[in-house]
This record gives sequence, structure tokens and C-alpha cells, in this order.
Amino acid sequence: MQAIILCGGLATRLGETTKTVPKVLLEIAGKTVLEWQIRLLREAGVTAVVLASGHLHDVLYERVGENYAGIRIRYAKEEKRLGTGGAILNAMKQIRTSPFFVLNGDILLADFSLREMLDRFQPGMAGVLLSVHVSDIRPYGEIVSDSDGKILAFREKQPTCSTGYINSGVYLFNATIADAFPKGQETFSMERDVFPSVSDLYTLQTDASWIDIGVPERLDYARKYFPRF
Repeated sequence: MQAIILCGGLATRLGETTKTVPKVLLEIAGKTVLEWQIRLLREAGVTAVVLASGHLHDVLYERVGENYAGIRIRYAKEEKRLGTGGAILNAMKQIRTSPFFVLNGDILLADFSLREMLDRFQPGMAGVLLSVHVSDIRPYGEIVSDSDGKILAFREKQPTCSTGYINSGVYLFNATIADAFPKGQETFSMERDVFPSVSDLYTLQTDASWIDIGVPERLDYARKYFPRF
């Protein structure tokens, strides 16, 4: 089984921290973010990972190479910024399995097995998005689903504080997800240009510990408390 990790972004919100080190190679609790993610993927049966790289690609390749933490590594370097969708499209040229996982390269997840997503997945689904419960959805936006887990809507960031389930940045896709990609475009967003138009997209809700380290305060929090939030 294969996976894609999206790690080509500029990470400008982290300032000096990621000027010379890719975000996915930042250290948290003695391991890089990439090591923590590979640990999750390996436990679910993944044997090969495609790194959708871009910013600091040479540093990433030098540090990671073609085998890392017991996993075979390949690269799909973007020569220009492609957005999340374009990066996945580019990396899918090296994907030979279906379904396959996709992870944002700046998330950490504890107390959860990706095998739960495999158990949830059915062949007729375009994909399963992992949604995590948070006490304040304002920074993220919300995933709305029915009792069967079918996604009904993606609500943009809300002005008032409330609990809810948000997009964790962890996906399990059928290869047919590419049918929903904008035709003739190489630069596009999964969140804006693909997900809202896919009718057979499902979510698996979890209360597992999750954090996006994309801003300094959350990175600091992860370094203090992960993997025991």
C-alpha cells in the first residue's frame, strides 16, 4: 500500500523556524514529524511513501533519502506551487495502489490507528476524510455529515466558538478521486475545487488527539505535550 505526504509548502507562518528546515523535518518529542507520520502509515500496512516536495526539496532529499524509518521513499517535486490538489495529482503519477493515504505534512495524530479508515472504506467511495473533534472550530471550518458518515457540506470558518468536527488533513482516497479534479488544470485546491463537488465522499469522526503544527503557538504546544496531549 502507498501514501502521499504533502510537504512542499513554504511554511511562512512559522517564520525563521522553517527557512532552512522543511516543516516535516521539525523535531517533536525526539522524532521528526515525518517519522511520527510514517509510524502511523506503517502500522496501517503502508510500505512506500511519495513525498510531494517543493520548498527545500534538496534539504529534504539529503536528510531523508530513499529509505526512512523503514519505509521506501519516492519524491514528486513541484517546480512551481501547485496547491494541495495539484500536488496530489503530480504525486499520483507514482501511485499504483487504490486506495491510498494522503497526509498533510504538518499534522500530528495520537491514540488512533489508520486501520480504522481502511475498515470504514468501501469500494464505491471516492474517499474517506478523517475528521477530528475540537472544542473551537473557528480557526478551521467544519465538516457536516449524515448518520452514515456521508459528507453533506464543508462550512467555512465560523465567527462564533463552538465544538465540532473538522478536516484533519488525513485522507484515504480511491484512485477515482482524480475524476473530480478540474480538467486541464495543474494548480488547484482539494478543499475548494474538489471536495465540494464530490458526491460519494465520506468522513470518519474521531476524538483522537490531533494538532496542526503550522503556526508557532501550536508547534510549541506539540513540543511540550505530544504524544500525550
